[in-house]
Order: sequence, then structure tokens, then C-alpha cells
Amino acid sequence: MDGGTLYSIGELARRTGLTVKTIRLYSDRGIVAPADRTPAGYRRYAPDAVARLSLVRTLRELGLGLDTIRRVVHQELALSDVAAEHAVALDVQISVLRLRRAVLTAAATRGPTPKEMELMHQLATLSAAERRRLIDDFLDAVFAGLPHADRHAGARCSMTPELPANPTDEQVRAWIELAELSLDPDFRAGVRRLVADHAAGLPDGAPTRPRPDLVAAARDLVGPAVACGIAPDSPQANPVVAALAAQCALLPDRPDDAELLRWMLHRLEAASDPRRDQYLQLLALINDWPAPERLTPVLDWSVTALRLRAAA
Repeated sequence: MDGGTLYSIGELARRTGLTVKTIRLYSDRGIVAPADRTPAGYRRYAPDAVARLSLVRTLRELGLGLDTIRRVVHQELALSDVAAEHAVALDVQISVLRLRRAVLTAAATRGPTPKEMELMHQLATLSAAERRRLIDDFLDAVFAGLPHADRHAGARCSMTPELPANPTDEQVRAWIELAELSLDPDFRAGVRRLVADHAAGLPDGAPTRPRPDLVAAARDLVGPAVACGIAPDSPQANPVVAALAAQCALLPDRPDDAELLRWMLHRLEAASDPRRDQYLQLLALINDWPAPERLTPVLDWSVTALRLRAAA
């Protein structure tokens, strides 16, 4: 056909792959107007209608509405502006869909009750400000009112999750689990006791010498024993416990005797809650930090060894 030939709506349908009904709809909406009509009233379209319908089809597949498409093809709106605006809208939709998928994936794995499912969905869809308030409430429950408040700022920061603007499914699932954990009154109380014990041992004013961290000392001294398979009730464990006690005896007013073992046992029992490891693992995943070493095996070994020797 030459440039002056007009197409019937059926011929246009064959050339574009669209149905006659769809082309008639676009025509009625003023998107692709007929160039002429036959005496019997049948529509005829110019050859450029093929290219225009190809554009319309592409824009429809990209999710644009017919009113917006009409304004684009009539050059009332710049295609680049429409594309940019629509891309932003899609980003929002993608974010929502990602959150929904993460919740459904977590639900499929955990088998929650309807009430738990509702909570998971609520936690996943919190705004950034709402997430911050939830975590601030948890950290206030842990740190508020303790002595030496000025020294807890770093600990608060190190325990704060920051979900990125475009989180992965894994990060969303980790956030849901961490948020549920932070709402658990028993977990809050356990972390509070751990922090309170530490705060009670801090001196007024600046420390005169480095103060050993019992959990860090257990990691460094007991970790190799656990890795080597030394049982906490074996004679081979005695020098490990002695080294740990000697490290803690550096604390003022903490003699290296049975009282010290009981104090160490109290502190390590408070720290040995496996949910502490769980929180730190989830936190690292959310914040894209390196995964921390799991301390539960080391702390369990230490608690068992100290119980045996404190009772002796």
C-alpha cells in the first residue's frame, strides 16, 4: 500500500496484533482517531496509526492509563516526564510488593497464627519513623534510669537497626523477627539485667585502668577450648576457668575466690540467653554488617564450668 492508502479497522488489527474491540476503544477515547469514514460510516485509518498503536500498546504494557497515553500521543505531555513519573510510582509499588512477599515467605516458613500474621504484616509496613519509635522504646526499656547514662550512647547506637530504603526480602524478614524480639517483655528484661549489672560495676569518674569485659574474655579464653572439644567438667577445663577468673580478678573488689566464681556465673548466665545472639545476628543482617560470632556455645560452656566449680 502507498502512503495515501487508508486502513480499515480490521486491517489495522491484523497489522498491530490488537483486537478490533481494543482499537475501537482507543479510537473512541481519542487516542488513535480515524482519518476518514466510508459513506456507510466505517472508520478508516492513516498508515501512521500503526506506529501510534505500537506506542500505545507499549505504554499500556508498562502500566500507563489511557488518559495519560492520550495526552502523550497528542504531545500534551512529554514522554520522558511521564516515564520518569511512572518509574517513581513503580518503585513504590515494587517496595510494597517486596514487603508483602517477605511477609508471606516468612509466614510460609514459620506457620504463624492469624494474630501473629497480623503482627508480622504490621511490623513489615511500618514507616521509618514508626520503626525508629519502636526501637527507641525497646532501648529506653533497656537503658533508661541506669547510672552512667552518658556511657551508654555507643551501646544504644550499636543495637539500633537501620532498615535500608530498598531492603532485600531477607532484610525485611530479619526486621520482622528483630522487632518481634524487641517487643518481648522477657527479652527486654533480660537485656536490661545484663546492662544494669555492667553499669553497676562501672566506677564514678573515669576508670583508672582498663576494665576486662567478661563476655569478651570468655570468647577469647573459652572459645579455643570449645573448638578443641574440651568438656567443661573435665580436668583440662580447669586452667581455662582459672585464666578466665584471673582476668576478672583485675576488677576492683573482685577477689579470685569462690565469690568471684559466683559473680562470674551470675554475669555469664545473664549474657547466655540465645536470643542475644539472635538479636545481634538479625541486627547485622539488617544493617549489612559482617555477621558476628555466635557466643552461645562459649557462654553455655562457661556457665556449666563455673556452676560445677562454684558448687564444689
